[in-house]
Amino acid sequence: MRRILLVLLVLLFPVAVFAAMVLADRSFGRPGRGFDYVVKVDLPAPAALAALPKIEGPLDASRPLVVIDAGHGGKDPGAGLGNVREKDLTLALAKALRDDLLRKGGVRVALTRSDDRYLFLPERTSIARRLRADLFISIHADSTEVSSGAIGATVYTLSAKGSSEVAERMAARENAADEIGGVRIEDQRDSVGAILVDLSQRETQARSEELARLILREGQGRMPFKETTTQSAAFAVLKSPDVPSILFESGYINNPIDVERLTSQAGRMAFAETVGQAIRAYLARTGSSPNAA
Repeated sequence: MRRILLVLLVLLFPVAVFAAMVLADRSFGRPGRGFDYVVKVDLPAPAALAALPKIEGPLDASRPLVVIDAGHGGKDPGAGLGNVREKDLTLALAKALRDDLLRKGGVRVALTRSDDRYLFLPERTSIARRLRADLFISIHADSTEVSSGAIGATVYTLSAKGSSEVAERMAARENAADEIGGVRIEDQRDSVGAILVDLSQRETQARSEELARLILREGQGRMPFKETTTQSAAFAVLKSPDVPSILFESGYINNPIDVERLTSQAGRMAFAETVGQAIRAYLARTGSSPNAA
């Protein structure tokens, strides 16, 4: 009899333990009884996308669209010399280019900013992509040691490594703009996404380089260039895989000669006509000619 009781105890003990666990779960694990084991966390809403700017020009959506980005803005003044600040200079040049493109017709234009406002670097490229732009041009003004005597414009395209030490330093400075707002640009692509992006970026890069070469060609005799060949660096603002993009350093803001040129009506017109003509030549070559039917 004693042996039978021991056998029953061994067999029934696991069942009793399981039953006790079920009872405890139903009594204390259910929300409203004992301790809730489900914790609800209110996640912050996704950051609102920057409002899309107005598209100016022909109402025909088949016409090519150029997005012009005036570098810096708002709490980020960029480089400066006295009362001349990079953010103001780039905005004036962006508007001059916009006016040239609209005046000669056939091209739609949008500015990432048309006033003194701050935009994160990803917002600038996001605007171009969301608008399905055919081109993206970011305008800046360089700065260096006054004693260097550096003068003239430089045209940059994207590359993983800078074409020179100067190009790498320039990209590092421009990419740090978002740190003012407490945001650091980081590459978070997975391996599969990276392959797809790289394939797309090869074609985009080739088109970007073609536009850069056309700007240098059209600018001969119209405006000075520090570098007579296109330069490249890892500019965050150029990292759009599907929109041909260039960064135009219009001159040195701490060089009095460049400042006088870029703040004069004649100098801004020369810039606008040079880049505008290069854009039209590029669009004609790629089959998006503004004169197309």
